[in-house]
Amino acid sequence: MPIPIHFLKRLEALGIRHEDVEERFVRGTGPGGQKINKTSSTVWLRHRSTGIEVRCQRERSQSVNRETAWAELVARLEARRTGALAQARFEREAARRRTRQKSRGQKVRMIEAKKHRAGHKANRGRVGLGD
Repeated sequence: MPIPIHFLKRLEALGIRHEDVEERFVRGTGPGGQKINKTSSTVWLRHRSTGIEVRCQRERSQSVNRETAWAELVARLEARRTGALAQARFEREAARRRTRQKSRGQKVRMIEAKKHRAGHKANRGRVGLGD
């Protein structure tokens, strides 16, 4: 059974080949009696390089479960990609803020704070013997 085209396009946009996804059909668990014990309607997908696994057993139909599992896998892969992009953007922005030049007001406040602190330290001295 071929993978739906819209999932293939989304995978291609992420730069992921569908051959990198392992797909298996296994018997489900839980209530259902003889029907669940005899049919392999649970769909299990695993993206080999990232290790992301999806298992779907929501419906009795294997094809519906397969569609749902592919949708969830692609959504997780997209979320992982956008999370990595957001993290990289945050790190670039933090580095830019760290290395940018201070404003004139910031410099004045910093020097005033240093002078204030130096005044406190100047008042320190040796403790006398109480003569």
